[in-house]
Amino acid sequence: MPQLEQIHTFLGQIFWLVITFGFLYLVLWKAALPRVSSILLERQERIDEDIRKAEEFRKEADEAVAAYEKLIADARSDAQDLIRAANEKLAADAAARQDALTDKIKADVADAESRIHKARVEAIENIQSVSVEVAQAATSRLIETEVGAEDAQAAVTAAIQGRS
Repeated sequence: MPQLEQIHTFLGQIFWLVITFGFLYLVLWKAALPRVSSILLERQERIDEDIRKAEEFRKEADEAVAAYEKLIADARSDAQDLIRAANEKLAADAAARQDALTDKIKADVADAESRIHKARVEAIENIQSVSVEVAQAATSRLIETEVGAEDAQAAVTAAIQGRS
């Protein structure tokens, strides 16, 4: 195998490998690592700044939410006050209409009672006049005697007063 035939150059290769890696390590340590660490540091600072700004925005958002909730609560309170006032006004209007209707009904009832009383008086007078006529007719049929209107009226009046 050709790899094993180069064993006598193995020490030289290891020497140059250590020198190359050492040089590469020094270059990385002096040139690349400071750049990478400064980039990582800048990145960390940017992340910290973004987190700080996010905290500020969150606080502002919390304040905005609190203000919004306060506005909503105030609007609900105002709406409830308006509804309460409207209900009170409607109740007062309904009570006024109820009172007006009650007064009208009372007036109508009083008017109807007065008409009923008049009709009753007229009916009683009509009944008395009819009773007088019936009494005259019954008397003339039963005993075949004509009774005068005043006598029949007096008899009917006496009969009505006797029952009352």
